[in-house]
Amino acid sequence: MGDNGALGAVAEGLEEYRRELTGYCYRMLGSYAEAEDAVQEALVRAWRSIDRFEGRSGLRTWVYRIATNVCLDALASGKRRALPMDLSGPSGGATPPEPPQESVLWVEPCPGGSDPEAAAAAGESVRLAFVAALQHLPPRQRATLILRDVLGFSAREVADLHSCTVASANSSLQRARSTMADRRGTTDGPAARPSGDSVRQVLAERYASAFSRYDVEELNMLLHVDATLCLPPYAKWMRGVPDIHAWLTGPAIGCRGSRLVPTVANGFPGFGQYRPQADGAGYVPWALQVLEFRDDRISGITAYRDTERLFPLFGLPDRLLGEVSHEAAPKPEDVTQSSASE
Repeated sequence: MGDNGALGAVAEGLEEYRRELTGYCYRMLGSYAEAEDAVQEALVRAWRSIDRFEGRSGLRTWVYRIATNVCLDALASGKRRALPMDLSGPSGGATPPEPPQESVLWVEPCPGGSDPEAAAAAGESVRLAFVAALQHLPPRQRATLILRDVLGFSAREVADLHSCTVASANSSLQRARSTMADRRGTTDGPAARPSGDSVRQVLAERYASAFSRYDVEELNMLLHVDATLCLPPYAKWMRGVPDIHAWLTGPAIGCRGSRLVPTVANGFPGFGQYRPQADGAGYVPWALQVLEFRDDRISGITAYRDTERLFPLFGLPDRLLGEVSHEAAPKPEDVTQSSASE
């Protein structure tokens, strides 16, 4: 390539792609931490080879080719991330889960939308269920689908990126779309439709209020008839209002009196859940709840128990102060980080 000034301009341009590349790699890998590592590796590779960039494919296509190769290398082991519903059928809500399956690579949530501007246009492509469904595609099909249907690359650009023909790229896209349609049909159903932003916000606020009061009947009314509740790292998951009701009033009864602190996960409302301490002195992290929405109802709740790692990632405090109450909602002054000595 040209002089140092031109190289510097390309280097600055590469850094501008970091956020959208993180969203791409997250969808590819199903892990936000791995996505950040993959993007860093891709940018390092790009910086090291800037002098070989000839500008014929465009900077965006060039850096996406590098990021795709990094992801394909990471996926070469064949291990696939999953959610509990990928491992077994639903179980009854009245029974506690088996011991956690720590060996499973779980599909993980990402803070915010990772690429918020694209989230509005991409629609369901940041949903946790969509990211989990992507993991069922072979890696190259996965990349093709994301590049074409989420990021708007042309068939020619994807063919150049994969070093294949346009016909081959289009065939790969059709197979990927067919697989995703099949999986969507088994989860959302044929009449499913997404909820709008304002509806989601109202549902989330009503959910937080009902959960904090532990008004299970109100929660039932907010749930879609086929709503799911899953609990990684446990393989247990439930489908349908009756089993979720049985769970909340049975094994999960200790969640009564919890407080929820709002956050954003995968572009949608979520909550950090804090359960009351036994001694009544404040609340401690219990789960990161990621909500999904469909047909003007809450269609899915995924409660991640790995709070030690996830709460800092989502900017959630490591405890809530205040006297334990089953009725009170969280107060802003209670959302306070504890000191390192506590």
